[in-house]
Amino acid sequence: MKPFFVLIKCELGRAYEVAAAIADREIASEIYSTAGDYDLLVKFYAEHDSDIGHFVNENVHSVSGIRDTKTIPTFKAF
Repeated sequence: MKPFFVLIKCELGRAYEVAAAIADREIASEIYSTAGDYDLLVKFYAEHDSDIGHFVNENVHSVSGIRDTKTIPTFKAF
């Protein structure tokens, strides 16, 4: 399994609703609220041969209340 992170910008006042919707789908390893340009930082795991872009498009972008995302793939743990 390879971890990757998604920064999520939510519609105003909907960060907790979006976080709850992602948690309800049981697809995220960890969900954090953040301050700054993005509202949430979410850690996911994908199979080594899976397409992260497809996963995000199908499982994250379909959550109501999301305005923007930034996907951060990872390569090696230290």
